[in-house]
Amino acid sequence: MFSSEQEALRALKGQDRVSAANAEAFLWRHWCQSGDLEADRVFRNGVDAMQRGELELAETLFGKVLEMAPQFAEGWNKRATIRYLRQNFAASIGDCQETLTRNPNHFGASAGQGLCHMALDEYREAVICFRRALEIHPHLHAVQQNLTLAQSQASIGEGYLH
Repeated sequence: MFSSEQEALRALKGQDRVSAANAEAFLWRHWCQSGDLEADRVFRNGVDAMQRGELELAETLFGKVLEMAPQFAEGWNKRATIRYLRQNFAASIGDCQETLTRNPNHFGASAGQGLCHMALDEYREAVICFRRALEIHPHLHAVQQNLTLAQSQASIGEGYLH
């Protein structure tokens, strides 16, 4: 349906929710390919471990992926997800930032970084991250809900992003 990442990113912003959902699926498939067959094999093993709940193994595997393909944004994002699940929020934020350095359109990393900031009571930072995710993909209902919650808490929490 989509021939390029840019075409899919444009579709995310359109009014057609079905087209946006298809664009999101296209982007995830596209982003999960590093271009290195061995890194992709280890990446798939990491995803499998994550789905089985073997978080320590998954984190190790994604670390190996990053050694093999350090420019692979989704490798950083998957390790960020594991670190979030393991409640290592500061390290997860760092991995989200690495993801966004390599792929500034990664709405998942922006949203994930926002969740980490919320877990650390850094609501102002969370607001910034959720807004960034919604600028890229305005149809993310859960991110909109998290933005509303973070905004309501932003005057209470401490923060460092401006």
